[in-house]
Amino acid sequence: MMRDSFAKFAQLLKKTKNIVIVTHWNPDGDAIGSSLALYHFLKKTGKNVQCIVPNSFPEFLHWMPGTFRMVNFDTQASQAMKLLDKAELIFTLDFNSFKRLEKLGDLLAKTPGKKVLIDHHREPENYADYSFHDIHASSTCELVYEFIVGLKGKALIDKKIAACLYTGLMTDTGSFKFSSVNSKTHQILAELLTTGIQPHIIHSAVYDNYSAHRLRLFGYALSEKLRLLNNCPVAYFCLTAEELKRFDFQKGDTEGLVNYPFMIKGITVCALFAESEGSIKISFRSKGKIDVNTYARKFFEGGGHLNAAGGKIKDSLDATEQKFLNTIKTLF
Repeated sequence: MMRDSFAKFAQLLKKTKNIVIVTHWNPDGDAIGSSLALYHFLKKTGKNVQCIVPNSFPEFLHWMPGTFRMVNFDTQASQAMKLLDKAELIFTLDFNSFKRLEKLGDLLAKTPGKKVLIDHHREPENYADYSFHDIHASSTCELVYEFIVGLKGKALIDKKIAACLYTGLMTDTGSFKFSSVNSKTHQILAELLTTGIQPHIIHSAVYDNYSAHRLRLFGYALSEKLRLLNNCPVAYFCLTAEELKRFDFQKGDTEGLVNYPFMIKGITVCALFAESEGSIKISFRSKGKIDVNTYARKFFEGGGHLNAAGGKIKDSLDATEQKFLNTIKTLF
């Protein structure tokens, strides 16, 4: 959906009453922030709207306005499916493949409502009836802001909506330090600040909420589990399920860990492999033109962005690490 189709989409939205917003498995700050920002906006326009998450999300995001109203498919499947079957419009935020929804994906594909994609990841699947997609956007929250403005709803952006959008912008850009940040990102931030939100409070709510166990896990990973490759600017971690359990692991506790090795001079690729429930959760980060999105798609059933991608495979941690070591030099 290009900018010049907003008028057409606005007409469709005007006739629509029941709306559902869905985001990806293991939702992060951008997923929750974009979903709740759109939720509050649509509620203010008089829509009957609900958010569905495939599973639970980190506790450090629970402060955001509206999280208690989100339906968790993992524990409320029946309620979630009733909402989806009734929905005339289904917004899919911060993902572009039904595979990112785990069990919910196949069910969502069969629902009758028209699908609207708002996302910034590469190589979207062709499932959406309407698409607002830009791989150059810093975050899905940036696109939701533009979506609201495109529908002439800027005046409806209040403190609640702005806080949600700011959270997604902040978390998906590494506190505004990633290469995806540009002048437009800062212009949006400036507009959000006019609502009266306080960035230091939002930053503290997200980043100053570590448990002692989480901080000790980071310390252990950095001192005992960090691996550097010889003759290759790569650093990575492998964490076993037993090690995570030792530090009372909670969802979101490894968030951001993968970026720490960039503090080492010369490192241009970082990876994190974490064992969980019979599969390996994978995160890749890179600098410059090193394409971890293509690499993750080719070798680890994943994908994402040029400099930030992930994956999840059913294999042992040892086999996954060996596959990584056998293939990583293809990036260079």
